[in-house]
Order: sequence, then C-alpha cells, then structure tokens
Amino acid sequence: MEKELQSKFSTRQYMLSKDYEVYYYNEQDATQVASHSHDYYEFYFFLEGDVSIVIEDVTYPLKYGDMVLIPPQTAHHRIIHDTSRPYRRFVFWISREYCSRLMKESPSYGYLMQKVQTTKQYLFSNDIITFHTIEFQIFTLIEETKFERFGREARIPLCINTLLLQLNRIVYEREHPKTAKEKQNLCQSVIYYIEEHLEEELSLENLAEQFFVSKYHIAHIFKSQMGLSVHQYILKKRMQASREAILGGESISTIYLKYGFKDYSSFYRAFKKEYGVSPKEYRELYLPK
Repeated sequence: MEKELQSKFSTRQYMLSKDYEVYYYNEQDATQVASHSHDYYEFYFFLEGDVSIVIEDVTYPLKYGDMVLIPPQTAHHRIIHDTSRPYRRFVFWISREYCSRLMKESPSYGYLMQKVQTTKQYLFSNDIITFHTIEFQIFTLIEETKFERFGREARIPLCINTLLLQLNRIVYEREHPKTAKEKQNLCQSVIYYIEEHLEEELSLENLAEQFFVSKYHIAHIFKSQMGLSVHQYILKKRMQASREAILGGESISTIYLKYGFKDYSSFYRAFKKEYGVSPKEYRELYLPK
C-alpha cells in the first residue's frame, strides 16, 4: 500500500494546483537540483537518506523526523552526499492564498509561517512519536488525493487543515511547554500501550484503569494531541496490523478474531472502508502468487 502512495520525482518547481500539492518520494540514485525558490510555502519532511538542505547559503544536515518549512521566495537546494542510499521524504506545497484563507478563520494556522519568516528558523526536529503522528496524517492526506473514494472533495480540505494545525500546535507547545508536556506524555504512553496490546481488550474503561485517570480525560487529551479519537486510532492500528498479517500469509478467519472483531462482517466493513477493497480482494491483489 505504501508503494502505491509514492510519486515519481519531478524537477518541476511550480504548482499545477492553485491550492496545494503533496508527494511521497522514494528515490534511488537521486539527482542534484539547482538552487531555486518558489511563490508558495514548502513543507519538507525527511525520512531517509544522506542529505543536507541549503537555505539562504546555510547548510542543514538532515535526520529522520526533521521538518523544514521554506517560505515563498527563499532560495534553497538539497545536497545528496551518498546517491547509493535511498532518499525518502514527504513534500507538501501550499499556496499563500490558501494559507491566508485559513488564517482568517484562525490566526493559529499562521503561527509557524510567521515564526519562520520572522526568525529565519527553517528546521524543526521531532522525536519518533511526534513524527509518527505527522507521518500518519500525511499518508492519510495522500491516500485521499490518490484514490477516488466517496466524499474525497470534503475530506481533503479537512486533512490539510488538520495537518497544518497539528504542525503549528507541535511547534507552539514545544515553545510553551507548561502543561503540554504532561498531556503529550500521557498521549505517548497510551499510544505505546495500544501498540503493545492490539490483540487485547482496548476500551476506554480499560485504558483509564491502566493509567489511573478518567476515560473522559484520556479521550479529550488523545483527541487534542492526535486529531482523532482513541477508538479511531485503535481501529487504524488494527487495520494496519491486519493488512500486514494478510500480506504475511495468515488466514483471514484467524486475523479478524486476533484483532478484536467479533465477526467477519464487521471486519469486512472496517477493512473495506479503510483500504477500498475486501480482505480477500486485498490478499489477491498484493500477495504474491
């Protein structure tokens, strides 16, 4: 599935869409690109490779989880130190006009853009947990843009707005850590627990007992930090685990019971909603014969 979301790299440095474009690149033997600028914001998320980025003659070595925000009319280019290594990243372009419309709704959407233009701080590093939440939201956006699913015209702006607000929130709360750190720690702990206990009961009541807080507190903190409910996150993780189990050759009848579905029909509906095909169709499409 991840391979389907990749885009072929193009040296084009202008937008075809008036509002946004988003790409997931995974290159072998990547070519160098000359210094350039453009009239839109570029969000760049580094995943893998031996790469630095040069912005206004300052060189920034990149590591996994780094986010770079390049404002309009800002000269930049990448330096690929080892072309034999895979070079993976997300690139998200968004127009000034789209950002202006969002900032009219709430100044919160513009905090990060204004900070970068004022301070010239272009690079923001993230820990693994924080970057995983960003990665999840970007993949969700790319899926919506690539597949003709019902309601995509309504969902795409929601995905963009959620992603932008989350990026602003991450940077803001990092610089204003009074209570944000406590909330983030709880959220991270819940995430770790969910991922380690996907095959067990994962109700809000169960999580509340594990962390000695009310289920309402967990629900509120998790939604505010992650942008989706605990139930939605658990379902997403179980769908991902189910997909990997299918590709690993496990029996579908074993998989749905393993990941908390009481019957095949509920598993079928959830899987088809997530991936657009039934579990059996997915296995036939992607499992080598």
